[in-house]
Amino acid sequence: MKYVAPNWLPGGQLQTLWPALFSRRTHGSAPVYRRERWTTPDADFVDVDFLADAPAAAAMETPMLVVFHGLEGSSRSHYCEAFAEVARERGWACALPHFRGCSGEINHAPRAYHSGDHEEIGWMLGQLQAGHPGPLVAVGVSLGGNALMRWAAEAQGLAARSVRALAAVCAPLDLAAGGLAIGKGLNRQIYTRMFLRTMVPKALQKWQQHPGLFDRDALLAARDLYAFDNVFTAPLHGFRDTADYWRRASSKPLLPLIQVPALVVNALNDPFVPADSLPGACEVGPCVTLWQPEHGGHVGFAQGHWPGHVRAMPDAVSDWLAGAAALPQAQSAHG
Repeated sequence: MKYVAPNWLPGGQLQTLWPALFSRRTHGSAPVYRRERWTTPDADFVDVDFLADAPAAAAMETPMLVVFHGLEGSSRSHYCEAFAEVARERGWACALPHFRGCSGEINHAPRAYHSGDHEEIGWMLGQLQAGHPGPLVAVGVSLGGNALMRWAAEAQGLAARSVRALAAVCAPLDLAAGGLAIGKGLNRQIYTRMFLRTMVPKALQKWQQHPGLFDRDALLAARDLYAFDNVFTAPLHGFRDTADYWRRASSKPLLPLIQVPALVVNALNDPFVPADSLPGACEVGPCVTLWQPEHGGHVGFAQGHWPGHVRAMPDAVSDWLAGAAALPQAQSAHG
């Protein structure tokens, strides 16, 4: 990916914050979704949004782009809307599954979601593959990207039964490195506070559903993601503590196991995915392609004149997926 940040947007922090808050997400109107609620194997639910004006599923060769959001994201995150528009322009179907608790309604089971949730990813992809006759490609952003790579590594040769190609964008492949980075300095003041502002109330709702599920006082005292994960995320999902969770859920050590075409995109100036934690070419298998541009921030990649737009990354990633999966050429309304 050849990406150069505009002159008016210097530095990784601005390249992260400005695109998410102010840049144009789409060239046209915001995507229109239709929602399906699926019952999970443990009798809980997840909500999946589909591009409403996508081609009919009966079209046998119609590809589907599946987009997994990041921590506390949703189908309305800036990158999700941009990817959905790319799919619409190409004549692809598009599905945007929500991790549990991220669709606007708290889920029922005594669990939520986490960065290594590869079983949930696999189940969702299986459901989509069974219901769509055309080929699937998938992209995961940030947390969703790490979970998607974990799934591909765990599935190994079986992954090709569900998807033809996949991509991870700005994924914290080494969760310990990312978790420590987000808990320091300016990152702690901006991003840690932003995430805890929604994560703590959701956890308290979970405690009200299941009293005594975790130490409520310890949760209220949490001031960073390490403490939050120690009280909530780790024990609810079968990990001993934060260190165990971050180690076992990280996809970086497993990248050599991936046996389906996979693209891993990380900007070197991402504020909370340290460049020195990213994999080198010798740390991945032959199916994995690394794109590590110098600029872009965390899921930013703004382009064009002020206030910019965020289509540069979704366009480039979708081009790569189309080539890797041998999908029909783009039919973009914007040339």
